[in-house]
This record gives sequence, structure tokens and C-alpha cells, in this order.
Amino acid sequence: MPSSSERASTPNGAGGKSDGFAVKRGHDAEVAFRATKVKTLLRRSLVRPGLHARASPPTLPPMFGPKWKKEAKLLHKGAKKFLHYKRDLLPPDRIDEIESRRADLWDAVKANDQAKAEEASKQLRDTCEKALPRQPVQSAWEENVEVIFVALVVALGLRAYVIQPFRIPTGSMQPTLNGITIEQSEDPNYEKPWFGKQAADLVLRGRTYRNIKADDDMHMTGMRDASWFLFTRTKVMFSNGQQISFPAAAGETRDLLTEPIAPGAEQRRPKSYRKGDAILRGWVDTGDLVLVDKISYHFRRPNRGEVFVFDTRGIKTEQQVPGKLGGQTGGTHYIKRLCGVPGDTLEIRSPNLWVNGVIAKEPGIQRVIAAEGEYSKNKGYILADPMASGYQLPLQRGGSKFHLAAQAPPGMREYAALGDNTGNSLDSRYWGSVKEFNLAGPALFSLWPFTTGHWGFIK
Repeated sequence: MPSSSERASTPNGAGGKSDGFAVKRGHDAEVAFRATKVKTLLRRSLVRPGLHARASPPTLPPMFGPKWKKEAKLLHKGAKKFLHYKRDLLPPDRIDEIESRRADLWDAVKANDQAKAEEASKQLRDTCEKALPRQPVQSAWEENVEVIFVALVVALGLRAYVIQPFRIPTGSMQPTLNGITIEQSEDPNYEKPWFGKQAADLVLRGRTYRNIKADDDMHMTGMRDASWFLFTRTKVMFSNGQQISFPAAAGETRDLLTEPIAPGAEQRRPKSYRKGDAILRGWVDTGDLVLVDKISYHFRRPNRGEVFVFDTRGIKTEQQVPGKLGGQTGGTHYIKRLCGVPGDTLEIRSPNLWVNGVIAKEPGIQRVIAAEGEYSKNKGYILADPMASGYQLPLQRGGSKFHLAAQAPPGMREYAALGDNTGNSLDSRYWGSVKEFNLAGPALFSLWPFTTGHWGFIK
């Protein structure tokens, strides 16, 4: 009779078949036992403590949780940020107290105790609010000073890098833009108008009324520029030691206080005044206030035909007389029309401006050439005064051509600037080119006065 070990090792015998079924039944029993154990563990995890017959509802995702719990968690997180941001200002005992309050709040949230969480939240807020020393409350005048200071800083930043106001002092761009003009009244009994009209004219037209008389027998002995910010002023010295400030540029003031040495002569001499004579009896119209775009030229090249503003650093804008210093070489700003860009060759055959062998087609230049309507007072483009001297004078003689270099180092590219009122404009015909580093930007908008017909975008 074979042994048990022999039966187990006999695969095809009767005993081997019986043993195979036994192994299968044992495996099935083990699988069933494990499934029962898993079900039991799941049942225990879903049954509330003490109530083995009832199962609690499944827990909702956090986004559908109760509102109080969301607010408590946000406060817990906010208190942590507060500690991070203010840790260098908080004393150690306050830090420990805030950490303790945060822990109490978190315990209440974990315990699902709404009342305890609300109380812990209240205590945590109160602790954080009182953690830092109280700052003194600003008075009304301190707040106003702070607001004014911030406004000034912002305004100066805008003026330096974005947009700059510019007052036109002379008539070189008339009639496109007005400069300061002085009008003398012929009425010997002239009186200033009543206050209401003066105020209205000042606001709407930029007009101020003057009645300046000589205190003694005197004549002009000298003048100097006394302009400040947007206010154009010329200080005039007289032979009796008196100084009078005139609200106009030096050129207009010089024309007012001098006279030709002979009829039709270009040379002028100071007028002589007797005591009580009228020096200025009439009104002064301010120049247009324009806004200059200081950003555009950082992103594009200047365009021929546009009105632009530049400073006069390095430009010899006054006659170079031996022993006399040029008064505008230190940084006075000019406004002209840009009539030539790098590589252009300019020639004036009055009234036309020729650029590179053809008449310029830009609309602004064409208005000057046509001399129609309000431009009819001008004569188109004319050459520089043939009697002028002490300047570079590239466009003084017939047939003269003014060439702007096509290639130049950055900052040294050359441009030509001409006034629309070329009969009364000191421009590139006299002192030559404007360098790229001189450019301030294109004139964008005429802001004031409102009644001159120039209010709006400049063309």
C-alpha cells in the first residue's frame, strides 16, 4: 500500500485527483476570508462610535464644506502670513501668543465644533490687531501735504519722461502756433478795462493788460532773460537804474523799446523816454501752451513735416561776435517744423522748399509754401537775411544747398528746423543742423489759450 508521500507525488492516480480538489477548496476559503475581513473594516470605518447600527453620511469635498469652516481656515492661513510679514516687528511673546491662538483655532476646526471655532477666530483676530504698536493718526494737514508731495513727484516724473508743457515765446511759428505778442494802444487816454473783462481775457485768451510809464527821463541800457518754468519774462535795465520786468521774450521786448536808426534801416537804437511817457500801454497776448510728446522718438525716427521741440545745447543760435557769449547755447528750447532728416539735401527757391531735388510734399510744409488764408501774411520759404553775419548761414545765398549727413554716430544724426514764419525765424538757415541728442519730441497738443483757434492736436 503506497504511503501518503507517494500518493501526493502521483499526478494521474486516484489519490492525486482527490488532493487537487482539496487544494482548490483551501484557496477559495482563504479568498473568502480576506473579502469578509475587508468588508468588516469598511463597515467599522463608516459606523459612528456608539451607534453600530447607523452609518454616517459620506464626508463632502472641501469646496462644499460649511462656510464657517472655510472662513476659519482662511483666517488660520492669514494669521500665518501675518507672522511671516511682521515677524521682525513683533516681540517674541506676541509671536508665541499668535501661534497658540492659531493652534486653538485649528483644534476647533478638526473637532468640527463651530462655536469653539468662532470664539477662537475672534481671539486670533484680536491678538493680531493688537500685536503691533499703534501708529499715530495723521492730522488733516499732514494728509494734504503727503498727497501734494506725491502729486508733485508724479507730475515731475511725467514731465521728465512722458509729456512736457512748453510755452512758445516768439512768433517764428505763426500762424500755426502763436508766440507772445505785444500790442500798443494808440489811445492817449488808454485805461485798463474793468476787472471782469481782464479776468475773462486772461482765462480765455491769455491776455494781460499793462500801463507802464516812465518814472524819469531814461532809456534802455540792457536786458536779460528772467524766464521761469512756463513764465516768459525779460528784465530790462534803464539809464536811471530802474529795472522793469516785461512778460515777453527778449526779441519782442527789444522791438518794443528800440527804433530804427533811420527809416527802413535794419539797425536799431534804444528809445528815449521822458518822465510820464508810456513805455507799454496796451496788452500782451501769451504764447500757446503746447504739450510735447517725450516718448515717441524712443520708438520711431522723426518725420519730415512734423512740428517738434529741441533744446539748443551746442547750437550757436546767436551771432558769434568776438568777446560776446551766445546767450542761448546753454539749453533754451525752440519749436520749429522739421524740414530735413538725415541724408536730405535742402534748397530754398522762394517760396518753395526743395528736398532732394523736388518740392517738399508734406502737408505742413505745403501750407507754408502756398501762403494762402492765414498763411498769406508770410512769403513762403525765403533765404536767410543777406546782411546777416556771425552765423554758419548754410542757406543765405541763391543756389545754396544744405546737406544733412546720411550716416552719423548715434545721437549725432542731423535734422533741419525751419519756422513757418520764415521772415521772422532764427532757424537752420542761420545756425545749421539740429543734432539727435537735442531732440525733445514732437509737439502733440495745443492746450491753451482756448480762443486762438489753435486748441487741439498740432499738425
